[in-house]
Amino acid sequence: MLFNSLDFIIFFICVVFLYYTLPHKIRWIMLLIASCIFYMCWRWELIFLIFFSTLSNYILALCIDKHRDKSKLFLILSLIINFGLLFIFKYMMFINHTFMFIYEHFGWTYPINDFNIILPMGISFYTFQAAGYTLDVYRKDIKPEKNYFKLTLFITFFPQLVAGPIERADRLLSQLFTKKKFSLDNLSIGVKLMIMGYFKKIVIADRAAVLVDTVFNNVTDHTGIAYIIAAIFFTFQIYGDFSGYTDIARGCGKILGIDLMYNFNRPYFAKSIKDFWRRWHISLSTWFRDYVYIPLGGSRCSTLKKYRNIMITFIVSGLWHGANWTFVLWGGVHGIYQVIGDIKNKILPECKFFVFDIFRVLITFILVVLAWIIFRANSIGDCIYIFRNLFNDIQSITDIQYMYVLVNGLGLQMFEIILLIGSILILIFSDMIGFNKDIHDLMDKLPFPVRFIYYYILMAVILCTGVFSGGGEFIYFQF
Repeated sequence: MLFNSLDFIIFFICVVFLYYTLPHKIRWIMLLIASCIFYMCWRWELIFLIFFSTLSNYILALCIDKHRDKSKLFLILSLIINFGLLFIFKYMMFINHTFMFIYEHFGWTYPINDFNIILPMGISFYTFQAAGYTLDVYRKDIKPEKNYFKLTLFITFFPQLVAGPIERADRLLSQLFTKKKFSLDNLSIGVKLMIMGYFKKIVIADRAAVLVDTVFNNVTDHTGIAYIIAAIFFTFQIYGDFSGYTDIARGCGKILGIDLMYNFNRPYFAKSIKDFWRRWHISLSTWFRDYVYIPLGGSRCSTLKKYRNIMITFIVSGLWHGANWTFVLWGGVHGIYQVIGDIKNKILPECKFFVFDIFRVLITFILVVLAWIIFRANSIGDCIYIFRNLFNDIQSITDIQYMYVLVNGLGLQMFEIILLIGSILILIFSDMIGFNKDIHDLMDKLPFPVRFIYYYILMAVILCTGVFSGGGEFIYFQF
């Protein structure tokens, strides 16, 4: 069941109605059933994988808390189960294809036939959330949940089940069982978040996807300028798609009186790659910081070990995103960005002059766009081909006739491209005017007519120009 579907709107309205009409004691049971139905609408049998993952974490967390002398053993067993399941369903086929390629390259006969494994939707998200829960119990940050079904609700809570934010037990678990009263303020905030989320997804991301797929799925049919245009639009596609999902998830949670984690903070206004990762997919970057980078030693070690820890963290982060060497390379590139940035900060003092801030934002944006090319490329071969030909026709950028023909071959009509650019400018404007705080908090301080016009325009743009036919799944569902 996709957020950008009529089925979900009807489903969510029913959930809200039942949530506020049922007695408090059984509301969480209704949420658990609703969350299971939400996931089972995709593949009903794979809900049992979540039940098993939750059960293993439930039992082992209790064992960790009860038998502290053997807690490390139980933790290791928990991590083996969590990441073993992730490896089987997400990486087994990837590893097999890698060995198959190596064997074929040397002319050897590979003994294992090709096979296909269904990738459960959102497995990386709920696995990390479950593993984080057990790790927090091990570190004595929280006490283990005694009720298996309540822990299952924490793992399966439908707004953030398949694409985050990756929540921590100390934030979300108690909220799910606290008595809530219907609030018009929460309804207003939640609806506003959902409107912005649908604008990002339906108007920007799904329209940009047509152009991006046209180029990246047929790289040999296009030229350097087309790659640059597609890379820039993908930059906004993935932001609109993923932050749009987060906005809708946070909006759903808010209507239910539950605050989900803030996951994006205007990432394309970052002044460095380090700053970018403080703003992009915050729940994942903080997960890797707390459970990978710091346990490796973080920055409290020698400089070389610190850089080693950075590279390991980002390469693992890249692999988390997908079973493809492009994701590993993308993570490695961001790790190198971080290392170079740290070296630069040690050599050159930071200048806080406003013009330099603008320059830093532009440089960071360009670096992020270049890395997104690696992320979006279908293979390492495609990635190399794109970078080899990235500027092969740059001299023709001033040729109006050439540019007109090129742009008309990118899968969208000229009107749609203009509409897409206008929508992206609205998004940038929204981020800019709310630079120091959430745009919705800022709008709430303005007169009612101004607020009404702003959200009315967003709704009108969604209804009149949104991509309702052929709109795909959210990008991060595959992770």
